[in-house]
Amino acid sequence: MKTDAKLCTRRDFLRTSALGGAVAWTIPTFLANTFASLHAEAKDANNIVTGKDGTILVVLQMAGGNDGLNTVVPYSNDYYKKARKRIGLDGKSVLKINDEIGLHPNLTGFKELYDAGSLGVVQGIGYPNPNRSHFRSTEIWQTASDADRNESYGWIGRYFDNACKGADPTVGVNIGRQMPQAFSSSHPRGVSLDSPKNYRFVSSEHAKRGEMDSEERSYREMNGLEQQMDADGGSIGAVAGPTKHVGSPLDFIERTALDAQISSDKILAISRKVESHAKYPQSELANSLKLVAQLIGGGLPTRIFYVSQGGYDTHSNQLNAHDRLMRDLGDSVKAFIDDLKAQGNFQRVMVMTFSEFGRRVAENANNGTDHGAAAPMFVIGDRIKAGLLGKYPSLAPADLVNGDLKFTTDFRTVYAAVLENWLKTKSEPILGKKFTPLPIV
Repeated sequence: MKTDAKLCTRRDFLRTSALGGAVAWTIPTFLANTFASLHAEAKDANNIVTGKDGTILVVLQMAGGNDGLNTVVPYSNDYYKKARKRIGLDGKSVLKINDEIGLHPNLTGFKELYDAGSLGVVQGIGYPNPNRSHFRSTEIWQTASDADRNESYGWIGRYFDNACKGADPTVGVNIGRQMPQAFSSSHPRGVSLDSPKNYRFVSSEHAKRGEMDSEERSYREMNGLEQQMDADGGSIGAVAGPTKHVGSPLDFIERTALDAQISSDKILAISRKVESHAKYPQSELANSLKLVAQLIGGGLPTRIFYVSQGGYDTHSNQLNAHDRLMRDLGDSVKAFIDDLKAQGNFQRVMVMTFSEFGRRVAENANNGTDHGAAAPMFVIGDRIKAGLLGKYPSLAPADLVNGDLKFTTDFRTVYAAVLENWLKTKSEPILGKKFTPLPIV
């Protein structure tokens, strides 16, 4: 593993010197007790590869259950045409990949990336005994657990615990108000934010009457305790898992508050000075990816970024909503990739999408689709294996399970590939068992 002596020195100075001395008046006295332990922990960071010079993973959650059949479309399949007489897409409109499969017409950004050899389509992703509850299935994806087992920590959190001891708090950054369960770990790392300006720490000594105590406010904002609903009817954003910690609750609050202050200082400074080099659409997803590009360009040492796009719970009148989501997804990601290319950072970044499940093969009576099972994932990068990966599930009625597609590729084989071949760490201790990495890198 590579040594980043400058990062360690900077962290030591920031946590022990700057906050402990020169700007001590900006933080409450109770945080001083954490400096010694943080200083000692920083010494463990000597062998950590950071996002400043190592590979970076961007996880994009398509929350609500994306309709995979109208995303990667089997337009020539007779079973598809019979099952979707009203909402099915035909060969004249799709962006054809071959004589059988095409991308949704609005995924022009993805088609450009596919043609350039920068996008892989992983077909038939799922897991045994699929669960059709938004929250339980999201939990399975975020913890990489079996369907009949509950895990305390997320798969990314276990990566932090196994490979990032002593890392900077910003080793993981979630763009959003709610920390994803994937980040849950035994030793909490990572920060969650919707805007760098929202995470300023103010001493409670200066609070006015009637205001929320600043320690509580910082803690609440940091952990996304105020939940937002998707404006387009898709109420599923992200499932926040319990962030377990070692020590007393006060120790945890002190640590969280300090990490929030340190991280917001750096993130705010970077977002102010780094300009975008691409034209992003006007959307929440685009804004999230634009901020991620700024943080990468500004040298934040993050290994994993997490962004979400909600609204995929399309039980009724699916066509218009799904058309808009596909346009937003394709155009936002394409702008993000263009931005990274202009920075010279594209070769270090992989984007991986997921949704908690696909939709039923047959359309419902409301011109929508109901909760299903298998669906595609996308992987995007300069060094990924592009093209169609895995096997498209059979749509023949005899091959369906209660109207759902049978998965052909376990999602944890993708996680194993990301961990072993991209983040360069052993996957078995993190995933809990051995999965053969899918050749995506």
